[in-house]
Amino acid sequence: MADPGAHVRAWRPDVPGLTEVLHASFASHAYPMHTHDAWTVLMVDVGGVRYDLDRREHQTEPSRVILLPPHVAHDGRAASAHGFRKRVLYLDTGQLDVRRLGRAVDQPDWADPTLRRAVDGVHRAVQRPGDELEAESWLALVTARLGRRIAGADEGPTDGRAPTLARRLRDLLDAHVVEGISLATASAVLGARPSHLVRAFGLEVGVSPHRYLVGRRLDLARRLLLAGERPGVVAVEVGFYDQAHLNRHFRRMLGVPPAVYARSAG
Repeated sequence: MADPGAHVRAWRPDVPGLTEVLHASFASHAYPMHTHDAWTVLMVDVGGVRYDLDRREHQTEPSRVILLPPHVAHDGRAASAHGFRKRVLYLDTGQLDVRRLGRAVDQPDWADPTLRRAVDGVHRAVQRPGDELEAESWLALVTARLGRRIAGADEGPTDGRAPTLARRLRDLLDAHVVEGISLATASAVLGARPSHLVRAFGLEVGVSPHRYLVGRRLDLARRLLLAGERPGVVAVEVGFYDQAHLNRHFRRMLGVPPAVYARSAG
């Protein structure tokens, strides 16, 4: 029987390693036993979920992040009559070490505020066209932390190359301000894992690679606006997805829309 309270949105974002995103709410739907060919990273935002994984019952709530490994049977149902709302990331199997699958089965969920914040960051970024680098950056942190979790280590080793990596990444971003560069490409060019790049950059520069790139684009936008260019033209010229994308970042950084900023020059 169909769930009259069901609401589902699913899509495939243009983010390497992320095969699908699902946002859903259910009043009464219960998933039968099934498997996925991807790692499933699940957060429950409202309510609770009971699920059986490899013939063992678990229950989760909004404070926790669940990692369901590929090819292992599981189901899912509301923990109460009030239903639940969830957000799910499906990760390509290569994003985590499948040799750690057994540990993921033994402990599929964690109360980890840092991990939850990073997963939430991915979900927020993939809903905004033009913010793929931000989504990649958050995803790198998610996979790094999950990798350490299923390896049995809370923190990864420090990287003595951190300042050098950060400066090289900054130079790479500066060279691709308008056209942008993906984290996957930067990782290949610099010979470092995406998670190392993000962490090193944050430690050295104080902001994420995405936030740095947005700042450089806004610098260019301000100059063009003050030179008399229209906001819609400026948005494309400096690398934003469209004028709405420019407006959102401009207001966040400067407190006013681009048009108001441009008029202030008079």
